[in-house]
Amino acid sequence: MADFDVAIIGAGIVGASCAYALAPTHRVALVEGESRPGYHTTGRSAALFEEAYGPRLIRQITVASRPFFENPPPGFADTPLLSPRGALFIAAAGKDASVERGLAEALPGTVVEIARKEAVALCPPLDTDWLSRALYDAAAMDMDVNAIHQGYLKGFKAAGGTLLCDAEVEAMERAGGRWTLHTRAGTVRAAHVVNAAGAWADRIAEFAGARPVGIVPKRRTAFVFEAPQPADEIARWPMACEIDETFYFKPEAGLVLASPADETPSPPCDAQPEEIDVAECAARIEMATTFEIRRIRRRWAGLRCFVADKCPVLGPDPDVQGFHWAAGPGGYGIMTSPAVGRIVAGFVRQTGLPDDISAMGVDPKEFSPARRHT
Repeated sequence: MADFDVAIIGAGIVGASCAYALAPTHRVALVEGESRPGYHTTGRSAALFEEAYGPRLIRQITVASRPFFENPPPGFADTPLLSPRGALFIAAAGKDASVERGLAEALPGTVVEIARKEAVALCPPLDTDWLSRALYDAAAMDMDVNAIHQGYLKGFKAAGGTLLCDAEVEAMERAGGRWTLHTRAGTVRAAHVVNAAGAWADRIAEFAGARPVGIVPKRRTAFVFEAPQPADEIARWPMACEIDETFYFKPEAGLVLASPADETPSPPCDAQPEEIDVAECAARIEMATTFEIRRIRRRWAGLRCFVADKCPVLGPDPDVQGFHWAAGPGGYGIMTSPAVGRIVAGFVRQTGLPDDISAMGVDPKEFSPARRHT
């Protein structure tokens, strides 16, 4: 029986960031049900660092995460974690209300409206007959998801952390101030459990005797296709996102990565793409651009997990001692992971919110699991 201070269930980006933040001060086990970390959502993300994206709370903790991505600790990664991309929000005629809402909700100084000719200069495949208005965020950045995830795992292990794979949790109980987790890889004991189980987070809560918070996994489909433009030209394009998120596309290693930005409710599972979602997205993109999508190289899907207000559930469970939540990051999990890891570590250590996040006016009640029970 292995004994630890903290057992973190789930080794995706959220669990890995929590493990990275806690390992310097605690004996931490990262308990993963699959054969490798990040098999599900983390390993299938087309991540963009976008401070103008999401509810206010998400934008705040995204801003708090940027310093880490720009200046990670020495040895964290061999390559930059962020690289220039830009985000272009495009709208057809009749979408003025959506454009104005996008401008109003953006953080000051992040998103500006640009002329159609400027938008086409940035992204030449756009169809000028379809395009009516465009917004641009020059500060949006590509994220190296693998480097970020592996950096967390490498730092966690270097600090003495233990990674257990093929260790699906099948039962757990608490006695004498400690948790016992029964997994397929053996038994793990810990004073604290952090529930970072993604689509399975409510199931883990039930094992612990905690009330579920209403995690809804939603399928997100993606695919890559060939474009006639040279790879070096494609590489310069920004991400282009339809203003109401009915599709987006961006460069991807000489190809074009696209998604219908779907949010189809799904049970926890190994998500697979639906042909109709791919076909409908391709048709929308062809309508808005000069692309003729004749060959799709690869398609996949992942689950993004939400609660009703689309903000994460972080912190101690109000009813079950020693049980902490790190769940429901939605589509924001990677870009907020440095802040989320520090927030959860602060709760486990009972030191509260990090000072820089507290100074932004963030209220812990906004992401507390207790808000889901009222």
